[in-house]
Amino acid sequence: MNEQQFPDNFLQTLSAENGFDEENFIKAHQITDAPTSIRLNPFKHPSLKTDEQVAWCSDGFYLNTRPSFTFDPLFHAGCYYVQEASSMFIDNILKHIRPNINGTIKVLDLCAAPGGKSTLLNSAINADDLLVANEIIKTRVPVLTDNLSRWGQANVIVSNNDPKDIGRLKSFFDIILVDAPCSGSGMFRKDPQAMNEWSEANVELCHQRQERILADILPALKEDGYLIYSTCSYSHQENEDILDWLCLEFDLESVRIPIYKEWGIVETQSPDKEAWGYRFYPGKVKGEGLFASCLKKRTNTGELGTFKNNMHQKISSKEIDQVKAYVNNPDDYYYFKVNEDWLAINRAHKESLNILQRHLYLKKSGVRVGKLMGKDLIPDHELALSTIINKDAVLQTELTSDQAIQYLRRDNIDLNPTEKGWSLMNYEGQALGWAKLLPNRINNYYPKEIRILASPPAP
Repeated sequence: MNEQQFPDNFLQTLSAENGFDEENFIKAHQITDAPTSIRLNPFKHPSLKTDEQVAWCSDGFYLNTRPSFTFDPLFHAGCYYVQEASSMFIDNILKHIRPNINGTIKVLDLCAAPGGKSTLLNSAINADDLLVANEIIKTRVPVLTDNLSRWGQANVIVSNNDPKDIGRLKSFFDIILVDAPCSGSGMFRKDPQAMNEWSEANVELCHQRQERILADILPALKEDGYLIYSTCSYSHQENEDILDWLCLEFDLESVRIPIYKEWGIVETQSPDKEAWGYRFYPGKVKGEGLFASCLKKRTNTGELGTFKNNMHQKISSKEIDQVKAYVNNPDDYYYFKVNEDWLAINRAHKESLNILQRHLYLKKSGVRVGKLMGKDLIPDHELALSTIINKDAVLQTELTSDQAIQYLRRDNIDLNPTEKGWSLMNYEGQALGWAKLLPNRINNYYPKEIRILASPPAP
């Protein structure tokens, strides 16, 4: 890629940015093979071969070659997430600020789809902490839900709401991550088509949108809570200027995050309030473009009013006992029904769930366990991929690599089962989903909407 292929005036607008090296930047964008990185799921402990570790994230690793993730059963089992390395810096921020907050916390990922930063947040918090992953755009919610279901934790709620709606939950969250919609210049190497959409006018539009989103959501952040703000843009209007605006308009306090010189990250400060920010430039870091920052809220914007919950369901203890049989440490969870589906969420989050149900449009709450049909449970796909499943209560069938791909494509599987009933279909001990074993056939219950559509590569 030569200089002329960048959008008009793009390099000129970056010439005064802190840490920008034009020659190095152009050279980095001439490299067609961008780094491939994954982040392991610490709750599933997969036996994966990894290469170099991402310096700022203990679960992040670079791969020397890019495999076909579509045809890796462990990817579908949620054993890892394919994530750009620079964005894993959020893990370093979380590890720095989490010890400063006593007790359990509630975390919001405001612009969450497709789920990379949500699964990262979920890995970094405790089981008694709560993650609310919100996606504003309705069509992007399913992929977010699928990725968090693969991750397997029960302390997660997925919502589909505008920031202004969530902002009415005054002082509800301890940490809010806003990975803001931006002009996308940090993705030019990974997605060259993004260049066609970049312009100075679009940068200004994004700046205005970012201010609006932040102003809407800040009332939901507690006093002494933390705002993590990030973009995949290099433009100071979307980065340092936003930090100055946050500090001036809302009296937020900048938080300096520890980094090491050898990481190649450029530490920067905003021109007015000298708020700390962190710039990632391809060529200086092994990753794509990113800006990240952290600020602390010093004011109280009110409290959420209390309300009497009249939504308690009348559920028989017999039914709850049937559901509990499929859950590890069953007394740690609160059980409830949505239509005919039974769900389980960490007991610590019962009150938060009731509040969120009252104020927001929820798409996923905890783990969907399944439906009760008489004495039997029809298990849900979420239960199969979850870390709360009691595997001693169900049949398990180990698949070869070829059989696992057949299963994930919803093809017929060449098996001769000796037992009957619902069975977890496993690959290398990791659950992929359910099938029902019958005397002369196997009914494949892998969800058709997420099945592999492509044909497997030739051997």
